[in-house]
Amino acid sequence: MRISDVKTYIVGNPWKNWTFVKLYTDEGLYGWGEATQHRAAKTAEANVLEMKRYYMGRDPFDVEGIWFELQRANAAIKTIAAIDMACWDIIGKALGVPVHRIIGGRLRERVRAYANGWYQAERTPEAFAERARQVVDRGYTAMKFDPFGSAWDTMSRSEIALSLDIVEAVRETVGPDVELFIEAHRRFNPVSAVKIGRLLEKYDPGWYEEPVSSRQIDDLAAIGAQLTVPIAAGEGLHTKEEFEELLSNRAAQIIQPDPTSAGGITEMKKIAAVAQAHHVLLAPHNAQGPLCTAACLQIDASTSNFFIQETFEDFATPLASEIVEHRLQIEDGFIEVPERPGLGVELKEEVMAEYPYDESHFLDMYGSEDWQKRNL
Repeated sequence: MRISDVKTYIVGNPWKNWTFVKLYTDEGLYGWGEATQHRAAKTAEANVLEMKRYYMGRDPFDVEGIWFELQRANAAIKTIAAIDMACWDIIGKALGVPVHRIIGGRLRERVRAYANGWYQAERTPEAFAERARQVVDRGYTAMKFDPFGSAWDTMSRSEIALSLDIVEAVRETVGPDVELFIEAHRRFNPVSAVKIGRLLEKYDPGWYEEPVSSRQIDDLAAIGAQLTVPIAAGEGLHTKEEFEELLSNRAAQIIQPDPTSAGGITEMKKIAAVAQAHHVLLAPHNAQGPLCTAACLQIDASTSNFFIQETFEDFATPLASEIVEHRLQIEDGFIEVPERPGLGVELKEEVMAEYPYDESHFLDMYGSEDWQKRNL
């Protein structure tokens, strides 16, 4: 079997144009992958096509070789990830089994999920509390949110007070048994990060996510050493080597690699193994399209140090369910792992064509006061 052709799709999700890849083989099988890159959908698409010489004509079962050739050619990490996902999708379909069966086996039939994207409301304690109640009513036992508005570097006393009021309102609404994960989107300098982290401690969050960039390893380690809240980080890191540096410096207690930015399924499994050696849990980042979700589920089902999975499926644009053949089954805060061959997802090309690329589709989390509404 050989890879014989590639086709790309950009789908105009209102808050982030999604970039999808379809790999064809000379035996009639095909596989789907995702190369979504916020604010750079066409750039991602162009790199997938420009790097064709490194994967066209290859056996899709040769995932390690294709990954190596693309990495050595300095292909964009999104390209590597998309081609890797599509190859695994083809392999699963060729063998008639879901991907998790061939990357470690089925450790769990469903994975615990936390809701994100649910706080599409005014930045007030009352609005956040009402939306949080809706999340719990859907059966979720964990949720994540960024209460910090468009903050950057530091915050005024009044803005800190408002952020804490939002967290307090959500905690009071959902009760003590629901896990709250606080997202900071690398907004702060190290001093502000510690100050705000200490103020958050009384609300018992499950983690404090990226108070500074994941690449500020020394800063993350220093911040974490002064707090009782676990630090979660890693969504912007790319390879096992980068995660090894993060982990060996004890800069994060939970890691969050994203299949689209960490080199796809092949590299994600290696990153999970590195984390396991450090006794650190895996909570994959997933703020992309439905193919990224599908890849995450295959990894989650077959990885022993998996902790919890991020999902926007119930609270993002309805477009996510419109373009897929099989909607994810989410019940009581758990996602059923599909048993269909490959990634278990098929995209509807005719429906995707109804939502073309739109250059206005992006979020500005640092310049817009109501970015959390996500253009919805």
